[in-house]
Amino acid sequence: MKTMHLPWLQPGDPFPDPAEAWDQRQPAPGLLAAGGALDVESLQRAYARGIFPWFSEGQPILWWSTDPRMVLYTNEFRLHRSLRKTVAKFVADPRCEIRFDSDFDAVIRACASSQRPGQSGTWIVPAMVAAYQAFHRAGFAHSVETWIDGQLAGGLYCVVIGRAVFGESMFTRVPDASKIALGALVAWCRQAQVGVIDCQQNTRHLASLGAREIPRSEFVQQVSVQARRRGAPWHFEPVYWNAVLPHPTPA
Repeated sequence: MKTMHLPWLQPGDPFPDPAEAWDQRQPAPGLLAAGGALDVESLQRAYARGIFPWFSEGQPILWWSTDPRMVLYTNEFRLHRSLRKTVAKFVADPRCEIRFDSDFDAVIRACASSQRPGQSGTWIVPAMVAAYQAFHRAGFAHSVETWIDGQLAGGLYCVVIGRAVFGESMFTRVPDASKIALGALVAWCRQAQVGVIDCQQNTRHLASLGAREIPRSEFVQQVSVQARRRGAPWHFEPVYWNAVLPHPTPA
């Protein structure tokens, strides 16, 4: 088997075509390049082409574009009966609320410290935390937060460029709090006419919520179109829950 060359990027270098990423015959399918920088401009260019960084402590910056790509079409989001009841109870409880970007730093730190099954560490290394904090300050990285009794119970952070939405990581301190945050993101996407959320890689958890794989070429084409659209206001109103709950909530 012939080993493919992995491009090494200098800061500011253009990214290779995502179609050049290593395929299933290579040791790390989806790996596209190494090196470069995690500055705002590089991250913006990467996401707009369907490329994302993912690496562990002690490794160089690694850039990926997986094929197939796991995505959640917002009209295919599965709010199963038990979760629907949980969300409805949350919405009806005045002690509970969804906040956007109330405490992005706390969310990404919680995601970084969350232990994933089968993992001994985290890919959200300090360099990634700092990079996405800067990306947040630039208006591209955002948090969706589940608050209960004035405490941050769970949430997620994502990247939004135009109308292209890329899910990054979730955490929970209370059962289903991260799923409630995902439901809120889907509700926002539906009212903002965002049709798909990037999930990057296939997991059973995401599949159970309606996510599925599509060819990378199809994903990259969709991102190219959506990233050029004018962005929607990033805020959440309780009425947005009407997009995912069977019974409307008061405006």
